[in-house]
Amino acid sequence: MRRQFCAAGSALLSVHALLALTSFAIVLLNPAHAVAQDAVIPRTFEPRESYVAYRISTPLRIDGVLSEGAWAAAPWTNDFVDIEGAAKPRPPLRTRAKMLWDDEYLYIAAELVEPDVWGTITQRDSVIFFDNDFEVFIDPDGDTQEYYELEINALATVWDLRLTKAYRDGGRALDDWNITGLLHAVHVDGTINRGRDSDRGWTVELALPWSLLREYAFEQRRPRNGEQWRINFSRVEWDADATDAGYVKRRNAEGKLLPEHNWVWSPQGAINMHMPERWGTVQFSGRTAGTRTDIVRADPEEAVRDGLRALYYAQRRFNESHRRYATTLADLAPLIEAAHDEGRVPRDAALAVTTTGYRISARATNGTLHITEDGRMWRDQ
Repeated sequence: MRRQFCAAGSALLSVHALLALTSFAIVLLNPAHAVAQDAVIPRTFEPRESYVAYRISTPLRIDGVLSEGAWAAAPWTNDFVDIEGAAKPRPPLRTRAKMLWDDEYLYIAAELVEPDVWGTITQRDSVIFFDNDFEVFIDPDGDTQEYYELEINALATVWDLRLTKAYRDGGRALDDWNITGLLHAVHVDGTINRGRDSDRGWTVELALPWSLLREYAFEQRRPRNGEQWRINFSRVEWDADATDAGYVKRRNAEGKLLPEHNWVWSPQGAINMHMPERWGTVQFSGRTAGTRTDIVRADPEEAVRDGLRALYYAQRRFNESHRRYATTLADLAPLIEAAHDEGRVPRDAALAVTTTGYRISARATNGTLHITEDGRMWRDQ
């Protein structure tokens, strides 16, 4: 049996009052959304994933079924891996995604192999990761602040929110905000909430309007040919047992829920999705999907960005120990993880301490890059 769940932006439901008061606290309870001190800095640094999103000339029908020729022409991402990276076993169930774009929308599709498709949450803007879900994270201008998050379960229930900055830097979730004009749908290849059969999985199809995404983008516009955004995807998967009534999440001997699995496109290096500097790179191509292949352009400033981020990590470590920020780069040197590629500090890096924090600067290809205590990175021309 095949089932489809579709919804359009015109049918949005407002967040219920209780969730509006408690959702931020709930987010902190979930490992992948947590801000515990041992998860604010990556423990491993693996290469970020990259992808070329090609254009289409005819809008897609958003029904969860990836049958259009444009989707067939679009490449899949690499299969998702554990959020912590290669140190953890590869996920037993395949997850992968595709992207396309036109003048109106960024299109995202995902395929989730799943022998037991289930879902319980039907209220929009509930905490969707309490079910198995698929998640999207978008930082248009790559400053690691002001970014979007969208979660969807197999019932096509959506939680869309934006963040002013990462939780670790004092950001908060604005979940009373909706992606106006969002189109979304789910197609289930099998049955949903039937515990005694075997399914094949579910697919997600999204159309996110540039009219909203451009708010946090460079020059507040949709991307142009060759431009790049930071994007990542996550799949939350709970261990559950089938029953005649559906599915029940597994618990340990003390009765606590077993932790969920977090499988992602570009590994974070820690159980925390809210480290935007570890998200993948999506390059937008003006070529029509299926005509020619573009290569993702290397960012000539990536080494400088990573070097500044290494100093930001070191300042966090220093502050945890001394309850203040270091006033010289020499104070930070012992805290740089030399084994990491990000440990290569720019030769001309300069540290300036302010009354509220600090600013670290270094020359880059197109000006001077800066990073401050709240994680924001920006440039002077």
